[in-house]
Amino acid sequence: MLDSPLLGTFLSSNPYFSAGVGVLGVGASLAILRQGLTRGMTIARRQLLVSLEIPSKDKSYAWFLHWMSKQSIRNAHQLAVETSFVQHDNGSVSANFELVPGPGRHFFKWKGVWMQVERVRDNKMLDITTGSPWETVTLTTISRDRHIFTDLLREAQELALAQQEGKTVIYTSWGPEWRPFGLPRKRRSLDSVILDQGIKERIVKDVKDFINNGNWYNERGIPYRRGYLLYGPPGSGKSSFIQALAGELEYNICILNLSEIGLTDDRLNHLLSNAPERSIMLLEDIDAAFTQKREAQGYGSSVTLSGLLNALDGVAASEERIIFMTTNYVDRLQPALIRPGRVDFKELLDVASDYQIRTMFLRFYENETKLAERFVEKVKGKGISTAQLQGHFVFWKDDPLGAVQNADSVTKGW
Repeated sequence: MLDSPLLGTFLSSNPYFSAGVGVLGVGASLAILRQGLTRGMTIARRQLLVSLEIPSKDKSYAWFLHWMSKQSIRNAHQLAVETSFVQHDNGSVSANFELVPGPGRHFFKWKGVWMQVERVRDNKMLDITTGSPWETVTLTTISRDRHIFTDLLREAQELALAQQEGKTVIYTSWGPEWRPFGLPRKRRSLDSVILDQGIKERIVKDVKDFINNGNWYNERGIPYRRGYLLYGPPGSGKSSFIQALAGELEYNICILNLSEIGLTDDRLNHLLSNAPERSIMLLEDIDAAFTQKREAQGYGSSVTLSGLLNALDGVAASEERIIFMTTNYVDRLQPALIRPGRVDFKELLDVASDYQIRTMFLRFYENETKLAERFVEKVKGKGISTAQLQGHFVFWKDDPLGAVQNADSVTKGW
């Protein structure tokens, strides 16, 4: 057995052992150096850089994506499309496509400051209320330039609001939130909707009186909310009038489909209580929400009649609210749904009257008074809707005589 001095001499003279020790020493040194660099980079990043995270559930997320689509983004090889569309009254559709950087890292310069934008989509993590993947956008820049975040978000907000100025925004429910549906629409004039004499004026007067008398309601302890029911056959102008009314009031519209899959009593109550300010709540085709056929099929919304009644005027019902309901079949509605306090104002929008027929004809063909009277005589009493009349006049838009001679096509179709 070798003594210690001999063992030391042997190991030091062994080339393989020396090489191994050297390799271990270099490896250990590199590991220590790498660890030091990592810590140094982490410390430097904390001291020199600042980040802003924008989750997809935050309202500014949509503003930022729209704003980012207007910027010059470098190295954006992976793009995502943001599509918005508007369906016009004549049935045509206008679509607008915006290309924004997709998931990944991108760089851009704004107001002399370089920023990194990282968009991350987690397909394994879903929003249980919408079923959409969870997304975040993280902005990173030098710490001394952190003020740029506030300026950027303010500009994104102003850009979004400028797009809505002078227009009506249509909101639809998206999970527990209200989100804009398509592009903001040009405000529709009240004059563009032809209702029978006195109807339009009565409703507008009542709504404006409600809006301007909040203190009167509060002083008397009356809930500051008002419900309206427009009923009548399809195509009589119910939805068109509500859109024009919103334009007159400079309000937006929140459309809620009570037959929507996944809608519950709690979510309904939350949506009605958290609508955007200066908005008209619209419940279309209210008669279809609680049909026996829907209940028998066992799909769609799980909203109950009692849940809707509580949301409309229960203890937790919101204040400062205007609700419009529409139906083609008023006789199918539960009396409890349309009693005073839930529906305070009812109005029938029926088939086109002689006044409406004549007024619409002259709206399309100015100064053609004699032809207007001939047209009225041909179609009166046939139960036609204003939507049918509009379609007919659009078809014969440059031929008032043809519109009269082919008046039978209004009810028979082309």
